[in-house]
Amino acid sequence: MAIAVLEALDNARTQWYHVTAIVIAGMGFFTDAYDLFCISTISKLLGRLYYFQPGSGKPGKLPNNINNAVTGVALVGTLAGQLVFGWLGDKLGRKKVYGITLIMMVFCAICSGLSFGATPKAVMGTLCFFRFWLGFGIGGDYPLSATIMSEYANKRTRGAFISAVFAMQGVGIIFAGLVSMTLSRVFLSLYDAPPFKHDDFSPVFSTQPQADYMWRIVLMLGALPAILTYYWRMKMPETGRYTAMIEGNAKQAAVDMGRVLEIEIQEDQEKLSQFKAANSYSILSMEFLQRHGLHLLGTTTTWFLLDIAFYSQNLTQKDIFPAINLVHKDFEVNALREVFETARAMFVIALCGTFPGYWFTVFLIEKLGRFKIQLLGFFMMSVFMVIIGVKYDYLKNSNGKLFAVLYGFTFFFANFGPNSTTFVLPAELFPTRVRSTCHALSAASGKAGAIIGAFGVQTYTLDGKPGKIQRAMYILAATNVLGFLFTFLVSETKGRSLEEISGEDGAADEGVDNRMAAGAGSVSMTRQRSQREGL
Repeated sequence: MAIAVLEALDNARTQWYHVTAIVIAGMGFFTDAYDLFCISTISKLLGRLYYFQPGSGKPGKLPNNINNAVTGVALVGTLAGQLVFGWLGDKLGRKKVYGITLIMMVFCAICSGLSFGATPKAVMGTLCFFRFWLGFGIGGDYPLSATIMSEYANKRTRGAFISAVFAMQGVGIIFAGLVSMTLSRVFLSLYDAPPFKHDDFSPVFSTQPQADYMWRIVLMLGALPAILTYYWRMKMPETGRYTAMIEGNAKQAAVDMGRVLEIEIQEDQEKLSQFKAANSYSILSMEFLQRHGLHLLGTTTTWFLLDIAFYSQNLTQKDIFPAINLVHKDFEVNALREVFETARAMFVIALCGTFPGYWFTVFLIEKLGRFKIQLLGFFMMSVFMVIIGVKYDYLKNSNGKLFAVLYGFTFFFANFGPNSTTFVLPAELFPTRVRSTCHALSAASGKAGAIIGAFGVQTYTLDGKPGKIQRAMYILAATNVLGFLFTFLVSETKGRSLEEISGEDGAADEGVDNRMAAGAGSVSMTRQRSQREGL
């Protein structure tokens, strides 16, 4: 039962509007990644500025609970935002709530940089408050961007388009390192200071007071891409699939998508009424459970397990870098120099390992398929993490460069693997009526894994002790093995329309009817032959 507007979207040639949609949705993910990961470059600086204890003999350091809160509270907000905005995306429409997420991101990014207080606890409390709501806005971008891109794309290049949107996360991670590195270098050239341990100077002089401005500027710059994107987001029409299949307005869907695709599309209102009647079940119904229960279990578990490893890697880089001698020990440098070296190492790892992985997925997802890429990524991440765990002492003490290469490969196969595909699959597997909600549930499961990484695994690595980092690698390798196994609950979606994948087009039911009819015809012919032979 083909509906003209859906058929037009599935078979449309790739054109400029698709590129525009990728950029508009992708800039949201650029902002998301920048805001979530820039905190890793400045969290040690916050410890030096606000938690230095004279006479301790070592630089100031955020207490474990405060460090975990500062780096992890945005993830808690993201989880909540995913669930709320994902549900609203199905109830109110994708476009109606798409702009709200950007407004929240802009406001809270600016306010995060304006976190003031009379005591360190007040500053950190204010920072955590605004980063929670920043995460809440970021959370809404996950299901909405994925759903919008999947519903605009044609079936031949849909996976590449969705993964291209997500690949902007890699660009955001790179810029989180680049901006922190550049600003710290500029401040360092203007306000140099001796290292923490210096024979002629007190340790207190190693922390430049001007650094208090630097970290605030890093956080506030996260608002800039969101501001630039807002106008274009508001100009996007509602997706044709939502307008037609949820609102039931085939005429408006035909007009909107005809203008976008620059073709004339028939309304097909009568077919649409039949289509809607056959797909009215809710996410809590037995019909949904029978059709998509295993798919939802597969997307939620794999994203959960992936994010334990992925966010643990990203948030604990600052602790692993000194352990493998990519940066100097904290007492050997001043505060701004430590930010510069941490950001530089993060930038190099992201540029050489993280960033290429995203784009390998973009270019190969329609050739290899989502399923194979996800299996490959989980498997290779497990292999490299086991190698790092087994050979940790040798790599740390004798071959730091090889350590960095192996560590970079874990990022490469995370992104040329499950970090990309777990974002793509929930946007394709589920019906239009609950697509945004199901993507939100999957993404929220991922953020639950990220929270475990931020509050659990990160505690293992905060003090930089080799034994704890080694155990963390074994734990992360085990989660990847589980992710590999749970991948078998999802199915390949390459080259099929969204309605064919979700069963909304009635193909599955028609197939059953056709097989029953064929079986009845076969029985009838057999009886006729038997009667003739009997005569």
